[in-house]
Amino acid sequence: MNESKPQSMSSFWMPFTNNRDFKAHPRLLVSAQGMYYKDVDGNAILDGTAGLWCVPCGHAQPKIVAAVSEMVGQLDFAPTFQMGHPAAFDLAEQLMEYTGHKFGHVFYTNSGSEAVDTALKIALAYHKARGEGGRTRLIGRERGYHGVGFGGLSVGGIGPNRKNFGPLLPGVDHLPHTHNLLKNAFSRGEPDFGAELADELERIVALHDPSTIAAVIIEPVSGSTGVLVPPKGYLKRLREICDKYGILLIFDEVITGFGRLTTPFAADYFDVEPDMMTTAKGLTNGVVPMGAVFSKKFIHDAFMDAPPGIELAHGYTYSGHPLACAASIATLEVFKEQGVLENARAIQPYWEDAVHALRGLPHVIDIRTIGLVAGIELEPIAGKPGARAFAAFKKAFADGVLIRVTGDIIALSPPLVLEKKHIDELFGKLTDVLRNLD
Repeated sequence: MNESKPQSMSSFWMPFTNNRDFKAHPRLLVSAQGMYYKDVDGNAILDGTAGLWCVPCGHAQPKIVAAVSEMVGQLDFAPTFQMGHPAAFDLAEQLMEYTGHKFGHVFYTNSGSEAVDTALKIALAYHKARGEGGRTRLIGRERGYHGVGFGGLSVGGIGPNRKNFGPLLPGVDHLPHTHNLLKNAFSRGEPDFGAELADELERIVALHDPSTIAAVIIEPVSGSTGVLVPPKGYLKRLREICDKYGILLIFDEVITGFGRLTTPFAADYFDVEPDMMTTAKGLTNGVVPMGAVFSKKFIHDAFMDAPPGIELAHGYTYSGHPLACAASIATLEVFKEQGVLENARAIQPYWEDAVHALRGLPHVIDIRTIGLVAGIELEPIAGKPGARAFAAFKKAFADGVLIRVTGDIIALSPPLVLEKKHIDELFGKLTDVLRNLD
């Protein structure tokens, strides 16, 4: 692999990036091992974000590397339209076991965005298969992030992601977000106030009529909008309301899945079972793009009652790609053999204390923690929203630490294999960054 600076960076139109700023001051990563990246200048960069929330087992895990290397020489590609390959079926069984058999089936995609659009389409088609084709309305939530497909953008609630793309899907409504700085600042775990906001779903149901609503989709913990943790009892109340009106509940676990909260999924942490669950990122430890929708058996079975033929006219060329399946099977093995979840649970209190030790530093107005994820909210610079956190991101990278920022919020989500020394290094450097931030 080329570890030198590219001759030109003009042709690559970078995603979710200030392209002009980046290309004037590039941050180029050339290798990764364990908890660290190496940049093009040979500097070690501690990974405080698990890549992009997607590397729970750490970088360059030998078992995963070997599994993908072996598969690419054995079966580089196999279609899954009207045919298949063994790894896709083997992985599906292992994923059902990993969920504790709370779900019955898995539908493969290539990303979290595709998983969301797939789940929304399954929800609509499920109701039609049952003779309730009038259930076409989808409910998302303000400040929710569900990828960048038109379905995900429509149910998502982040204004800048939506504003340039027209009216999006019709028939979509949004629950209010639960973020409350006045009552819930500096919470550890689920905040005390805000469960009553789930009852806004009752208002939406009354407004539109329950017979028109297909599904509610939310992130159990909102990640990309700045680590918004649900209030105590909030998710259970949503589950109760959905059951009351026959509405499907979808958890977007693209970020929270595969150990982020120290449990296999957020559904386990909060003891709330959705009807469908979207996943990606940690599914393959980020090694090969892959997403998946986990579905309750009753949803799948509704399609199987149809006349003979293709039950769901949906899928992707790379659904269940052999390399992705190999990476995911190996990832599940690493979780088990190396005790990844056990390590996450053991180190979580030390992590939480280290995060909250930042309280009182300049510009810090809130800190939110749950599992091995943290949101550190900074007071915005007047008239320049996002500028302060972006400056922190740049300073941290220059000091050898990778953080993620969204608006004026620093989001941290390290690989789950981290040790106390990594926590000390991360927060030692981040403390210096915040103390010297304008």
